[in-house]
Amino acid sequence: MHKKYKSNSKNMYWTLELASHLEDAPWPATKDELIDYAIRSGAPVEVIENLQALEDDGEPYENIEEIWPDYPTKDDFFFNEDEY
Repeated sequence: MHKKYKSNSKNMYWTLELASHLEDAPWPATKDELIDYAIRSGAPVEVIENLQALEDDGEPYENIEEIWPDYPTKDDFFFNEDEY
């Protein structure tokens, strides 16, 4: 089941560099688990602040796109891996 985008975007500022610190997070993960992961992995304070600004309904986030819908996926890059 796919959840709605649940962030409070006016208090958050995501960049590709900041969001990339969550690529290896233990998905699915709750807000608290993501904050714990960010702290333990040495993510910048901006990542932790952004995670703290997330809504918390107790349900886990399935992936980074639920936190930042604009996060680029492999499909966003026009690179054919089979050619190389």
